[in-house]
Amino acid sequence: MVQRIPHPDELEPIERASRDELQALQLERLKWSVRHAYDNVPHYRRAFDAAGVAPDDLKSLSDLSKFPFLVKQDLRDNYPFGMFAVPRQKIARVHASSGTTGKPTVVGYTARDLDTWATVVARSIRAAGGRPGDLVHVSYGYGLFTGGLGAHYGAERAGCTVVPMSGGQTEKQVQLIREFQPDIIMVTPSYMLNLIEEMMRQGMDPTETSLKLGIFGAEPWTDAMRAEIEARAGIDAVDIYGLSEVMGPGVACECVESKDGPVIWEDHFYAEIIDPVTGEVLPDGEEGELVFTSLTKEALPVIRYRTRDLTRLLPPTSRSMRRIGKITGRSDDMLIIRGVNVFPSQIEELILKTPALAPQFQLVVTRDGHLDTLAVRVEARPEAAGALGAEGRAALERELKAQIKTYVGVTTQVQVVDANGIERATTGKARRVLDMRPKITGEALAEAG
Repeated sequence: MVQRIPHPDELEPIERASRDELQALQLERLKWSVRHAYDNVPHYRRAFDAAGVAPDDLKSLSDLSKFPFLVKQDLRDNYPFGMFAVPRQKIARVHASSGTTGKPTVVGYTARDLDTWATVVARSIRAAGGRPGDLVHVSYGYGLFTGGLGAHYGAERAGCTVVPMSGGQTEKQVQLIREFQPDIIMVTPSYMLNLIEEMMRQGMDPTETSLKLGIFGAEPWTDAMRAEIEARAGIDAVDIYGLSEVMGPGVACECVESKDGPVIWEDHFYAEIIDPVTGEVLPDGEEGELVFTSLTKEALPVIRYRTRDLTRLLPPTSRSMRRIGKITGRSDDMLIIRGVNVFPSQIEELILKTPALAPQFQLVVTRDGHLDTLAVRVEARPEAAGALGAEGRAALERELKAQIKTYVGVTTQVQVVDANGIERATTGKARRVLDMRPKITGEALAEAG
């Protein structure tokens, strides 16, 4: 792997700014954003008034802690366009979540917002090692999901050539990588593993493709998975972070020279870490829930949006802006198994430390009487599966079960299955958790009471 590190002259001035210069810009933009939200979005006016705060109370960055949080339910309660701060006629594009757990969350962009979004994604691609003229294979899904179009317009802004493949059609993806010879791929890390497997199935050596760089996001992934992808594909694997409510991909991105956590583009997004229970703002370096406030968004300003991502804020290294530590889980999809908090990323770390196991797994949650049980289904690597035998497979199951008990603190069932024995995501994110517990209805709660 040959890292392409930007020359200092290639960076925007704000990427080299002093902390004082950056914070002065943030405060100026924050005052505008809070006022813009209060004056133009009824939800914010009601929420601020109820909390007894007004835009003029914001005199320093720390004063933001006086303002109420925004949560996903607020967006759903104002479905579809009630959170927009500009007339619908000034909205240039709309994106939305899938809405699988309720009403979709709808986000809108003015023409200026789209320009800002393309700018931060282009900055992210450059930080990751991309250069003008690179061929970028985009495997994020297009459509209402922000990944595909966000990556697409950012890559074009960066001066790259875009292959708008979208998700799915894994065999076709590999064919185009072989024939078009892209330099960069932008995709979820779990789907990259699928592509590597398909390359091997087709007789290709994944380390011999034209790819030099993978910009991976849209789902949490570990440093162990980074090492796995880099070793198997012979590329630099860089983490890009974003979420549709705040902007889309490009809110933060790692720098290829350090790979030490995504740099938040703090001239556009102000980050806080809070205690997920009390809401108290925590100092940099302490782990808690990530909260974002937009500084320049016109159509959908977000003031203290609770992302539910658990991480910590780290000091600047390769740029003048703070970084996000690895996402360790989410405060709202955390599994609680018999009183123990369990995150899929914890299980993944242990699986990837076992050479005979592949990084394809599922956690299956069921209920035995009144108690929840957790089963881990994980694949054996193709090169190991044939040689394992029943005894070897059972030994692996016992070993992983013991490691999970030791490091996570929960007793699980473990099943090692053959290669390709676990359902693959045909597009986008892997389905890591299957929650088979019966849904608790209002009637059931009444009976239980």
